[in-house]
Amino acid sequence: MKTKNLRFLCLGLAGLLVAGCVINPQSRNTHATSVMQFLFPRDSQHIETPGIPVLSLPLRVGVAFVPGANAFGGGISEAAKAELLKRVAAEFRGLPYVKSIEIIPTTYLRPNGGFENLDQIKVMFGVDVIALVAYDQIQFTSQGVLSLAYWTIVGAWVVQGERNDTQTLMEAVVFDVASRKMLFRAPGTSRIKASSTPVNLPEELQADSRKGFDAATTEMIANLKTELENFKVRVKESPDEFRIEHKPGYTGGGDLDAWSGLGLAGLALVAIRRRTSCRTSKDAFPG
Repeated sequence: MKTKNLRFLCLGLAGLLVAGCVINPQSRNTHATSVMQFLFPRDSQHIETPGIPVLSLPLRVGVAFVPGANAFGGGISEAAKAELLKRVAAEFRGLPYVKSIEIIPTTYLRPNGGFENLDQIKVMFGVDVIALVAYDQIQFTSQGVLSLAYWTIVGAWVVQGERNDTQTLMEAVVFDVASRKMLFRAPGTSRIKASSTPVNLPEELQADSRKGFDAATTEMIANLKTELENFKVRVKESPDEFRIEHKPGYTGGGDLDAWSGLGLAGLALVAIRRRTSCRTSKDAFPG
């Protein structure tokens, strides 16, 4: 009798669990690419050591989406990627120290291609600097709070989500290809909360996905403007970290060139003052 009651109890609990799964389904859709995974594959035994960037003005800049772990990545169409890259390229195109912008199709980048792949891009497209764009979009369609983490080039991005949340991260990371040095990065995030019935859930999620990519890109572009200005200040204030050269026929121009020139002039002024100080010391204290 006890065995029979226990059997009914187990069946009842199992039924409740099944009903709970039907009433409260838990799922999430994730589409992501990663600059970290592309540049530093887990199976790679080689560690790149960044050098001092030699920025030869005017710069030739490339912009590209990094591929996903598989060849397709998913989450965003190639046409949408091209439109987003045009927005990123526009921020570089107006700079007087940038000669050209190349939008590089994702098909030219291999999954886990690393800096060897970037060297090939440098030769094929003739670029000096490349802006790598990656994204991570998570759509939660479950009750309750869930959390995930995405590793950016500078650390973890922790995401907490609720039902019908769409969370999007866009990240643009700018590298000097030859030196393997990261010059700067610009992130952008968005969160879209929506409610929909099970009938129109797929259409709602697709619309929220597009809105999420657009909003995150807008924030990333705004941060990119700020980081470009900050980078010019860094070149001015840290002449030991960057070397500025001119390509044949380039006579200068633009804030980056002017500030780097001021930095070199400042170093020359310091050297002149030191030599003058040494002469004064010798005159004051003859041997």
